[in-house]
Amino acid sequence: MKATTKSATERRFRSPLIVGLIVVWGLILTGSFLTALLLRFTALEEHTLPIITYIVNGIALLLGGWFSGRMAGNRGWMYGALTGLFYTLLVFLIGFLAFDAQMRIEPLLFAGGACGIGAIGGILGVNTGSNP
Repeated sequence: MKATTKSATERRFRSPLIVGLIVVWGLILTGSFLTALLLRFTALEEHTLPIITYIVNGIALLLGGWFSGRMAGNRGWMYGALTGLFYTLLVFLIGFLAFDAQMRIEPLLFAGGACGIGAIGGILGVNTGSNP
């Protein structure tokens, strides 16, 4: 009898890190779109935008870390923190290349917070997973 093999699609999305980053970017794009709609069609003003951005990023990182940790099954803190780290590196890269942003202390604090929130999400993801 021949052993069954998994399809290429199933193997490609087995990485907890990739799944976590896809979840983070999907939620960031959705949150950005909803924020743009709120700014356009409600009385919401632009000075409230930074707090909304931090809330959307925090929720996205928490859920991305949760998916990473749940999919990994163990070491959720590591997968969640790596999800936050890779997200932060990509945001820094975009900011540096596209907007010529200079290095200050705030992005480093953001990176620490992103890794921490992702790690908490990963811990929660592992602990809410089903035990065999």
